[in-house]
Amino acid sequence: MGKGTDTAENVKKILKLLKKEYPHPTTMLSYKTPFELLVATVLSAMATDKKVNEVTADLFKKYKKVADYAMAKPAEFQKDVSSINFYRNKAKNIQAAANMVLEEFGGTVPDTMEELLRLPGVARKTANIILANAFGKNEGIAVDTHVTRLSQRLGISSNTKPEKIEIDLMELTPKKEWGNLSHLLILHGRAVCGAKKPLHDKCVLYDLCPSKEI
Repeated sequence: MGKGTDTAENVKKILKLLKKEYPHPTTMLSYKTPFELLVATVLSAMATDKKVNEVTADLFKKYKKVADYAMAKPAEFQKDVSSINFYRNKAKNIQAAANMVLEEFGGTVPDTMEELLRLPGVARKTANIILANAFGKNEGIAVDTHVTRLSQRLGISSNTKPEKIEIDLMELTPKKEWGNLSHLLILHGRAVCGAKKPLHDKCVLYDLCPSKEI
């Protein structure tokens, strides 16, 4: 999809407008430590951030250290996250990730893409979220359903696969803004540019949007 100067300039304008609209872009997931963010992000797949935050409010009180997750009885831990979609598989991955963090990374969540991708349950989107929010590192752009939808509507990617959309956005956006772009598109997707009925009258990107007639 057009990776030319015009598209890159549009991305700059989009960033500027969205930063003004959402001056403190960050993940909506609640966490205090990198491992808590890992847990929350793994749980967030096919689940709302609101639901995840409800579950982790109690979870993070019960499990305070990485070792607590690793040593928990699987059946009990599954029960603690059972209100989340696909909780059995997610619980298994979180506990396996906890064990790997303890055994291979000295109890500290790694801060590189290569190492994070080795952890069970951590794919590239999850790794991008952890790196950007827990460590302030921009190694890529987290692409979820909101980022996918807005990228296509705004004409900055015609791809449908997250990995290809991420490449398009990385080529068009200054590296220092990669984390911000993901957060801003997600915030705008939730607040204004919904999947079924975009709120054109409230959209600060209306004049830039080639899909404004939908």
